[in-house]
Amino acid sequence: MADQRPPAAPGSFEQAAEAVRATVFRSDLTVREIAAPAGIAPHAIAIAGDVRSGPDDTDSPYGTGRLVLLYDPEEPAPWLGAWRIVCFAQAPLEPEIGTDPLLADVAWTWLTDALESHRAAFHSASGTATKTLSKGFGSLAAEGDGAQIELRASWSPEGAIAPHVEAWAELVCMLAGLPPGSEGIAMLDSHRSPRG
Repeated sequence: MADQRPPAAPGSFEQAAEAVRATVFRSDLTVREIAAPAGIAPHAIAIAGDVRSGPDDTDSPYGTGRLVLLYDPEEPAPWLGAWRIVCFAQAPLEPEIGTDPLLADVAWTWLTDALESHRAAFHSASGTATKTLSKGFGSLAAEGDGAQIELRASWSPEGAIAPHVEAWAELVCMLAGLPPGSEGIAMLDSHRSPRG
């Protein structure tokens, strides 16, 4: 009977996975390893992060994100290499901010700026930024209006992986209203709409 297990991950992937696991995050971003999506690449590691105002928070009303590091030695043509990062970040907004026509452009710029500020070299980037406005009716009318920004992106990393993970974490926090350098500053519940 043929061995049905996937081939062992190469040392370079194992080193990259350890770099993802070893990344230190700011205290108001809780990050955990999650199951990586199957079937995209032979080797993958995924993490999820939630912005929290305190250690006892169970759900994040501020922002959330996921990052998947993929490795395929066959070098899929769209990647232009063996490595690919796929990320997702989402945060609720005040409805007035959600109507800003430049919001999607700003969200994409925050990603590219975060990559550049962490010296995370990359190429072949692609993605979408989506803003959503919502209004409650009937039994949900009391929840009022809401807005949300969501960024889905992928890029091919070059060099060390840790700076890419740090840039993703910065993006998640930026979308949640926590710019770099705001570590340790209390978050205000009033700056975000409860609806998303």
